[in-house]
Amino acid sequence: MKKLIALINVIAWSGFWAFGYIAVTAEGLTRGQIWVATVIAGLGFLTGIVAYLRLSRGQTMNNKALGFTHAGEEA
Repeated sequence: MKKLIALINVIAWSGFWAFGYIAVTAEGLTRGQIWVATVIAGLGFLTGIVAYLRLSRGQTMNNKALGFTHAGEEA
């Protein structure tokens, strides 16, 4: 299930960046086309945020694996 959510996350963020770029930089588009690109980018953004939050739910940082020590602990 995590792989499916990760795939959805990647596709959603790709849609956000692609359609957001179109909405911001394209010339010669009608207002309707810009509006549709903006809505699709917004949906990609929301879907990407939700998918990211579902993937990161319950994850904790393992400081020992990263080599961090706390103030009173010296290795």
